[in-house]
Amino acid sequence: MILNFAKCSLIIMTKYKNIFRIEPARLKEWDYSTPWWYYVTVNTKNHIHHLGKVENEKMILNDLGMVVETEWLKTKLLRTNVDLDYFIVMPNHFHGIIILNPTKSLSNVKTRRGESLQNDSFAQFGQPIRNSLSVIINQFKGSVKRWANKNNYPNFSWQSRFYDRIIRNEKELYNIRKYIEQNPLKWEFEKNKPENIFDF
Repeated sequence: MILNFAKCSLIIMTKYKNIFRIEPARLKEWDYSTPWWYYVTVNTKNHIHHLGKVENEKMILNDLGMVVETEWLKTKLLRTNVDLDYFIVMPNHFHGIIILNPTKSLSNVKTRRGESLQNDSFAQFGQPIRNSLSVIINQFKGSVKRWANKNNYPNFSWQSRFYDRIIRNEKELYNIRKYIEQNPLKWEFEKNKPENIFDF
């Protein structure tokens, strides 16, 4: 498969009811259970600062922010095909690099005609694919939300979608790592400009 990465680099943000939202950016021809390195960003609903604050260019997590960090780290413990790289919890969003490693799944099982069961039976009906990026991120978001509901954070919610980028090469990986690492340093300039959250 030839991947048109040019489509990955375009981030389309529109306003709905005066709030920025990300338009779907998934590549239709890309299988998001493919072993690869992915950069993801998850925002709190309406970019509300639920997860802590930045003081002196350092992120200080509150209880909910610490749960976000803990649940992200659990992602690797719960799945043998996942590794984690750089990540940061910010007051109103989360950035992380996640690596999906090879695993035996339905995508490796062929029908008599030699077609993948995953592409043949699941993708066309839009059902979740186990160990895919979307399933992993949705389970992570769900775990945090369940904790919030039980621990006096009833107003907390994530935005319904998340942003992802397929990391193309070492240079891009380096730039994304640097961006994640420097996020608290740039907070004062970017906290009121959600359209800049993805600029690296």
